[in-house]
Amino acid sequence: MPLLAGGALELPLGIVAGEGLRRRMAVLAGGLVFVLSLAAVAGARSFAVLLSAFTAFYPASGAFVSLTQATLMDARPDRQAQVMARWDLAGSAGAVAGPLLLTAVLAAGGGWRVAYLVLAGLAAVAWVGTCLRDPAGGAVPAERESPAGHRVREAAAALRDWSTVRWLCLLMVADLLVDVLTGFLALYLVDVAHLRPAVAALAIAVRLGSALAGDAALVFVLDRAAEATVLRASAVAAALAYPGFLLAPGLPAKLAILAALSAATAAWYPLLQTRLYGRLPGRSSVAVTLSSAAGMAGGLGPLAVGMMAEWFGLPRALAVLTVVPVVILAGSAARWPGRPARRAAVRRE
Repeated sequence: MPLLAGGALELPLGIVAGEGLRRRMAVLAGGLVFVLSLAAVAGARSFAVLLSAFTAFYPASGAFVSLTQATLMDARPDRQAQVMARWDLAGSAGAVAGPLLLTAVLAAGGGWRVAYLVLAGLAAVAWVGTCLRDPAGGAVPAERESPAGHRVREAAAALRDWSTVRWLCLLMVADLLVDVLTGFLALYLVDVAHLRPAVAALAIAVRLGSALAGDAALVFVLDRAAEATVLRASAVAAALAYPGFLLAPGLPAKLAILAALSAATAAWYPLLQTRLYGRLPGRSSVAVTLSSAAGMAGGLGPLAVGMMAEWFGLPRALAVLTVVPVVILAGSAARWPGRPARRAAVRRE
């Protein structure tokens, strides 16, 4: 429910927010709701309040986080891949820090509510930092912003461009072997591989830590290799590692292959997202809206895997995901079109 309902609220966000001062106000408003939704989760005393808080969190995150990402992409159009790699590295660091934060809170005698309050406090610090940024830095004056109707037409035109649709589809497919696999990993290790829950937790830590290492390596590699080469190499590595993980008989082998797989797939989101922005130069607001739509469609991935597991068993359901690296490789192996010429900025006298 939060993914679908919140995603529906987030969908027009990029179109409505636009650029410049209007986008900045959307970022600040989203950040405020972001903080309040985390605090509401911590204080929820009923399922309805909890559900509402999580639902509000999705569009708030879109405004606070996704629009900030788009602003960074606009600021460095010549180094979008490198900027996106650093962005994803920050996300991986947060994914690793989250369990450590929860462990520290539990060790101190707190519970999950305290953990969410701590997150709300950290988000509030980030929000204040955003408020203190120079509001005029790189801002487009309101009178020069392109109208929302124009951005709607641009989004419709983007959906008629095969290359743009290709990167959107690859983003959705890639998530099956990233977030979706992570969601089923502990269940697979306990119910199929018959490992103890503590060992399965260790495997999750290995996956998160390896993804962090992969993101850090990507920052280094992108200054020395082409984006297309890195993406294809990571797809080949994943195509070899994932079946090996499913077939490996012992725990040490499974953990080693899982680490390699996690490091390889870490490159997918930043590189694919960069290609989407590259197909829409000067139209990052359109990219945000299309990414939100892809996220909603990709949100059906866990449901699809779960239904296949119910019908055919979890091993077979996860075995189907072996096609994901093949799709990524095939989709990226086609000739990469050059970045389209940056459109002339829309100006209204």
